Amino acid sequence: MDIYLDNAATTRVCPAAAEAAMRAMTEVYGNPSSTHRVGREARRLLEDSRKQIAAALGCASGEVFFTSGGTEADNWALLSGSELARRTGRHIISSQTEHDAVRRSLDVLERRGFTVTRLAPDETGAIPIDAVAAALRPDTALVSLMLVNNETGAINDIAAVSRLLRRQKSAALLHTDAVQGFLKTPFSPKRLGADLVSISGHKIHAPKGVGALYIRQGLRLPPLLSGGSQENGLRPGTEPLPAIAAFGAAAAEASAQMAEYLPRMQQLRQYCADTLRAHLPGVVLIPGGAGHILSFSLPGYRSEVLMNFLEARGISVSKSSACKKGGRSHVLEAMGLPAAVIDGALRVGLSRFTTQKELDTLCLALSEAAASLAHR
Repeated sequence: MDIYLDNAATTRVCPAAAEAAMRAMTEVYGNPSSTHRVGREARRLLEDSRKQIAAALGCASGEVFFTSGGTEADNWALLSGSELARRTGRHIISSQTEHDAVRRSLDVLERRGFTVTRLAPDETGAIPIDAVAAALRPDTALVSLMLVNNETGAINDIAAVSRLLRRQKSAALLHTDAVQGFLKTPFSPKRLGADLVSISGHKIHAPKGVGALYIRQGLRLPPLLSGGSQENGLRPGTEPLPAIAAFGAAAAEASAQMAEYLPRMQQLRQYCADTLRAHLPGVVLIPGGAGHILSFSLPGYRSEVLMNFLEARGISVSKSSACKKGGRSHVLEAMGLPAAVIDGALRVGLSRFTTQKELDTLCLALSEAAASLAHR
């Protein structure tokens, strides 16, 4: 039996989302922009799905704009947000631990003449608010910090950053990549004080290829793409209704169950950490606060070798972000961890479907791996 523990990379589609997608493909299959009956039915489904996402996010439905995923949402927020805030200045604050969707967008902005300050994390993997305060300048146009780190689960205090900007009377826009935080860590854009929030479907048991950008009401963010008038003229292209309907269904189901599964995931994470400590004396637990991500290391062993050992036993984990495809973790490097810890690091991603039995099997297999590989 396969044991899938890489839910920070992607999740299996839940039945409610799959059923919603199938209905949109076979019954409500019209183009939401068409004015005939079939098109109007599709438009209703599109807007109902938008309301589901907005309810789960805690905002107005008119503040939710669908994208192809978290990467597009991040690109749109940074590239268009910096352009919108250009009158304020050409300075951007971000961090060394962002997802590549943000990091590469920052590279583009530097080539366009912006100055980017990339803050280092503290020993917990989070960005200190004092570091943001020290980096803030009168010409800071945009601050972009992720809510939950995708490799360690470290949580940034975005609300504190928002309060800092208000206290300093800064005109900078505040963006957060909340792809790993959405429906895993309780928040709303209003409580965070964020102007722009990126989320993604495939992290919450919806299909890949759909996400959304929250744009605060009244913020006139320019489109990233050129084309038709879909999404209020801000995101052209015929909406992928099956994926959007699935996204809405998955968000509605997860939102309704959050109060039950968030404490359980946190407990399972702690249980796994305690079990690893008990059976693997050399294990290094990497700090992180989110309940669905546990990052740890077995120094002296290579991540790839451990992953292969586990995969042979039907267990799937990862060593860092799936987007890196084998590269060394820039997040763990930024935290200043020793090379042996980075090279032996693994990431376990839990979901609301993860069981204690699966974690027991993982810990037993890692103990076997340590004993077996130590003699080679």
